[in-house]
Amino acid sequence: MAVFKEHPLRETLAAEMHARPHGVIDAPAKISYIAVFNDETGADADHAHLAELCQLFKVSAPPRGATHFASELGPLRLKWERHTEFSAYTFILEAPFEQPFKDTVIEQIPQDWLQALPGEVLVASHLALDFEERPVKDIVGMFDNNTVVGGYMSNRNAMVWTDFQIHGDRFRRYMIRDVNSNHRAMARLVQRVVEIETYRSLVMLALPLAREARERVSMAELDVSTVIAKLAEIKGVDGEQELLARLSALAAEAESASAKTSYRFSAALAYNELVVRRIKELREERIEGFQPTAEFIERRLGPAMETIKNAAKRQESLSLRIARASNLLRTRVDVALEGQNRDLLRSMDRRARTQLRLQATVEGLSVVAISYYLLSLVSYLAKGAKVLGSPLDPYVAVVILFPVVFAGVWASVRRVRKSITRKEGDPV
Repeated sequence: MAVFKEHPLRETLAAEMHARPHGVIDAPAKISYIAVFNDETGADADHAHLAELCQLFKVSAPPRGATHFASELGPLRLKWERHTEFSAYTFILEAPFEQPFKDTVIEQIPQDWLQALPGEVLVASHLALDFEERPVKDIVGMFDNNTVVGGYMSNRNAMVWTDFQIHGDRFRRYMIRDVNSNHRAMARLVQRVVEIETYRSLVMLALPLAREARERVSMAELDVSTVIAKLAEIKGVDGEQELLARLSALAAEAESASAKTSYRFSAALAYNELVVRRIKELREERIEGFQPTAEFIERRLGPAMETIKNAAKRQESLSLRIARASNLLRTRVDVALEGQNRDLLRSMDRRARTQLRLQATVEGLSVVAISYYLLSLVSYLAKGAKVLGSPLDPYVAVVILFPVVFAGVWASVRRVRKSITRKEGDPV
């Protein structure tokens, strides 16, 4: 027992270095390989279906959660791998054969089990391994006289031929000659060949989406260009708001399209890197008279990847153009609204000044009216007092009290107005 404290993930990380081992394969041998495309949530269905196959051949099934499994199925060997988007089944039969692609290994697997595979088969290939040196005519005949590509692999220790065609049994064919290899190197070569085929197919899944995306992006780019061209023509907030609504709709469409394709495009870029890496690991050399497999794949896969990258770049560029146009249009709308608000404030200011002048006029009239009524009362009182014997003349009394009354009324009205103004300005 170690005396130090270990990280809880140390064992898991160490096991990951040995995950999905390539195993060993001795020629002559026949191999059938199937890659089933399914979603990331199909792991339980995969394990259940694999357990059914193990039960048919009376072998123990892998534990739930396993990502790779190898076992003997009678005379066959099975290697199963669970990846993020697909599951791979490799069936191996090591035995001499006369016809490489007759009596294939997959024929020994129950057909009803194959029909019930969870998911959709993306890759299906037959591989034949042998030591025999065959004439070019015989090699081409194995592939129904199609155009065959091939090359030396692994420092000329093996030779590989294929036509990259799906034949009548819905399988592709690979013929591999063991020149001077060992069973581990041969297993690694087989694994690289099927991985290249699988990852190449996963890359190509994004091509139809890229073509559809290019059409949508082209139409959206025309709409955006039309909107931008109208920016210089329209006048008024109503027209600008209408264009802003169109840009918002275009932005929503662009984001929806990007959400549908971004994962597939990103996955295609990652799978393409794996294809390039696996091709380098083959260390292929040209066979006289045959196009190298790496050259064949690159001539077809390269343009597809450029289409995918171009579609992804145009989608991103479209989103940026829409965002810039929207910001420009929002700025114009904001400036127009600020101009309207400025004019409105000026109008309110003029109305306030007019109201202030009216208020001052009303206050002056109010002072005069109140003073008049008060002095009238004083006049009546003075006349009454004169009748009662007061020596003060009523007109003299009015003249004397006029400044006092007028000043008192004016001061009272101002005090009331200030009081009301202060109360109206207090925070609620």
